[in-house]
Amino acid sequence: MQFARPLADLIAQLERLPGVGPKSAQRLAFHILRTPEDDVRRLAEALRHARESLRLCTECQNVSETATCPICADPTRHRREICVVGEPRDIASIERLNEFKGVYHVLHGLLNPLDGVGPDQIKVRELLVRLEGQVDEVILATNPTIEGDTTALYLAKLIKPVGVKVTRLAHGMPVGGELDYADNATLLSALEYRREM
Repeated sequence: MQFARPLADLIAQLERLPGVGPKSAQRLAFHILRTPEDDVRRLAEALRHARESLRLCTECQNVSETATCPICADPTRHRREICVVGEPRDIASIERLNEFKGVYHVLHGLLNPLDGVGPDQIKVRELLVRLEGQVDEVILATNPTIEGDTTALYLAKLIKPVGVKVTRLAHGMPVGGELDYADNATLLSALEYRREM
């Protein structure tokens, strides 16, 4: 079906968003057209304002309104512990636990040679600069995927020679999970990362 040029342009732009396919882009576009004009203006203003006012923290590479994000600016955080995550949204998951008191480093992606993502396309160099200070431990909290594991192994090989302890988040059986419902990769991971009781 042919859409009017402005609608087709809107659909095309929405389709460029991650996780939004052609049908979702059309649904979003038609939803925006039905939305009251004031709400659409607020959405457009929020997009513009976010794009203009947000930057990367000079220390951890998290998204921030200021040169240093609130976590890095917090004097109570333990600077000797750095938790490395793939994306800024991963910080929220760990912070929700209210247990980790160290600081973070955001890579803004994971190594993926098939997609042309190498160490120069993510924030590896910035992490290595931070290790020149006094750091006791780097916790690699990348997702347990091929890309996450590849990135974690690569970083561990770079960091260990510096003399900093490198740990990886354990993964395996979820709390409350049943063995007969677990897939082989999950069971293998749980067995590999078992700990003494």
